[in-house]
Amino acid sequence: MRYIGDFHIHSKFSRATSQQIDLKNLEKWAKIKGVSLIGTGDFTHPEWFDEIKKNLEPAEDGLFKIKGSQNNVRFILTTEVSCVYTKNEKVRKIHIVIFAPSIKTVEKINTQLSWSFNLKADGRPILGIDAKEFVKMILDVSSDCLIVPAHIWTPWFSLFGSKSGFNSIEECFEELSSQIFALETGLSSDPKMNWRLSALDKYTLISNSDSHSLQKIAREANIFEGKDINYKKIIEAIKRDGKERGDLNMVATIEFFPEEGKYHYDGHRFCEVRFSPQETKKYGGICPVCKKPLTVGVLSRVEELADRNEGERPKTALPFISLVPLTEIIAEVFNQNSSNSKFVENKYFEMINTFGSEFEILLDIPIEEIERDFPEIAQGIKIVREGKVKITPGYDGEFGKVSLFGNEEEQKPLQKTLF
Repeated sequence: MRYIGDFHIHSKFSRATSQQIDLKNLEKWAKIKGVSLIGTGDFTHPEWFDEIKKNLEPAEDGLFKIKGSQNNVRFILTTEVSCVYTKNEKVRKIHIVIFAPSIKTVEKINTQLSWSFNLKADGRPILGIDAKEFVKMILDVSSDCLIVPAHIWTPWFSLFGSKSGFNSIEECFEELSSQIFALETGLSSDPKMNWRLSALDKYTLISNSDSHSLQKIAREANIFEGKDINYKKIIEAIKRDGKERGDLNMVATIEFFPEEGKYHYDGHRFCEVRFSPQETKKYGGICPVCKKPLTVGVLSRVEELADRNEGERPKTALPFISLVPLTEIIAEVFNQNSSNSKFVENKYFEMINTFGSEFEILLDIPIEEIERDFPEIAQGIKIVREGKVKITPGYDGEFGKVSLFGNEEEQKPLQKTLF
């Protein structure tokens, strides 16, 4: 059986998030998307944690469901924190995702954090603590927790970020590096970019939406296969990353085309300067408009740290599938200015009601079957499945722009999909 999981999301208590994000709506939209496993997000926030305890009940060991629900969507206890501190004479801002096995474990974590930090201020709290010390604290509470550095290449808030990160995992976590088993690639990188660093071969590469709204759930996700699920099996499957087989196995990730991520290229958004790594080098990393240092994006940072050529692949690497969200495909097909328009919404739910879920439409339903009711959209989905999309890369906080129907000569295959 296939299970699709999105573990890194946010609640209505995080900064710049939709106030519609409550647990019942998360269950509803997980079903719409085709997601079996969804993180609670933000379990450190006192009000959100109260909602978790009030609205969820135990399901399989370490997993939860909406009380009284017959839905097969399962919740797993997760949160993200921002560790902001100084190390080696540089300010570090490292975001970390935590998986927890039980309500009692979360209560202990929250109690310890509340002694020193204000957990009410934001669903993703800012903690003035060294990332290494934070890992130690979490594992002292429970060794069953999983700790994952979040969106590891984002310039401002990540492990390898150009503005505040490190050049290696060991530089950040020191003797506790052995307790890190997985890394989150983020929207602006995909696995094949991470494969260029041989130092990352031993880590599982996971992908999550980091969603701040219900509609963005599972824009990136993880695919598991097995007979059944519980917390322990999920964590063990993530740690194994296809290197061995178990009752539950992680078999692939679902990705943005990384060019669509908002930190893929270098540049300055307000100066409207968008540079490839080669152009950044040409200008010495300085913006030609304002003469200030450019925001160095993910692609340049990968190039800086890589010890492999592009296209090389580790033997144990899992496959991945690059997708464009269905609303974006619909908007492109019908020349809509926004993927949030009422027209796009109506057409989206017409397709969901016809076929079941977004992932069924994007991954499973034969194109010929989609063509019977939605011929124009079927052609867009076909282009995405074949990887023949054209993207103007994102930079400095600006998402990239996807084009499905450019000239044949302009379209370049970016990624062969798994299916």
